[in-house]
Amino acid sequence: MKTYISNIPPTWDDMTNFKVLLEGAWLVRDVKSVDDAIGVAISEAGKRLNSKKLDFVEVEMGQTICPACGKSLDGVFMVAGTALVGLLFEIKVYDAENEEHAFRIAKAMVGKALGAVPLRLVETEEIEGGRTGRPVRSR
Repeated sequence: MKTYISNIPPTWDDMTNFKVLLEGAWLVRDVKSVDDAIGVAISEAGKRLNSKKLDFVEVEMGQTICPACGKSLDGVFMVAGTALVGLLFEIKVYDAENEEHAFRIAKAMVGKALGAVPLRLVETEEIEGGRTGRPVRSR
């Protein structure tokens, strides 16, 4: 983590690129099976992201670990035709100051598109490379 002593904002050279993985809880009503719930949740989330031009966000099924046996299970809980589906949202964030800044950017972008879906940080990973050409800052 970089520490800045003065009030001068970081330059483009100080910025880093990150891959941020968020976990969200998606509620699906009137479904007959777990597979239907998963399909509906991924489809609805994708539609909301695409409508906000966030088609670069990857959506996939979340997993949970069984506390008794340690086995990986689908992140779905279904009762009476209503399911709570755990989804993972992966987004690349360019030119962030640090991991916390990348998380805030990712959560703001994805959260705005999804609305009232609760989001939690799963992991943040620094990545190499980035966009070609840096935007010019106006003063």
